[in-house]
Amino acid sequence: MIYGYVRVSTDKQSTENQRFEIEKFAKAKSMRIDRWVEETISGTTDVAERQLGRLIKQIRKGDILITTELSRLGRNLMQVMSFLHQCMERDIFVITVKERYELGNNINCKILAFAFSLSAEIERNLISQRTKEALARKKKEGTKLGRPKGGKSEQYKLSGKENLIRKLLEEKKTRLYISKKLGVNRQTLRDFMRMNPELD
Repeated sequence: MIYGYVRVSTDKQSTENQRFEIEKFAKAKSMRIDRWVEETISGTTDVAERQLGRLIKQIRKGDILITTELSRLGRNLMQVMSFLHQCMERDIFVITVKERYELGNNINCKILAFAFSLSAEIERNLISQRTKEALARKKKEGTKLGRPKGGKSEQYKLSGKENLIRKLLEEKKTRLYISKKLGVNRQTLRDFMRMNPELD
């Protein structure tokens, strides 16, 4: 059986690009994806708590798991290596589309998986380090970091308007109407009312 695995970290991201890449690869190799596994969850979440963890228990010897890249399997070296180790022990093949790796139960694949997981982690650390250095440089140059002056958070826009909100609620106005009138979204209004129980 051939599985396609796609993962994004937030619901603001789409799995469509990953699906497209996998389908394109499968077509070129005359393969057909029997089952798709999609999830929206952070790679930092333990594999056991993800659909990927449940999938590994269902996959059988000789099955193939196709994903776009190793980083979809986990957020750090240990997660990726642990997952690949489980697959290799059970003779499950893992194919990554972008890196073009076909990882099975042989020493070359184990070395390759280790090397590229390590390089992916090093790259993430370098990006993090460069970001920290850039922020430190900006701060040293006198650039103001954080929210622009006067750029208060959405909830502060409602401070001092408690009486108006109470009046509109008494007039049986909907929360949607109130939030539009006050220029904030419904969630901001809901959060503000929760912080001010007398309004809720």
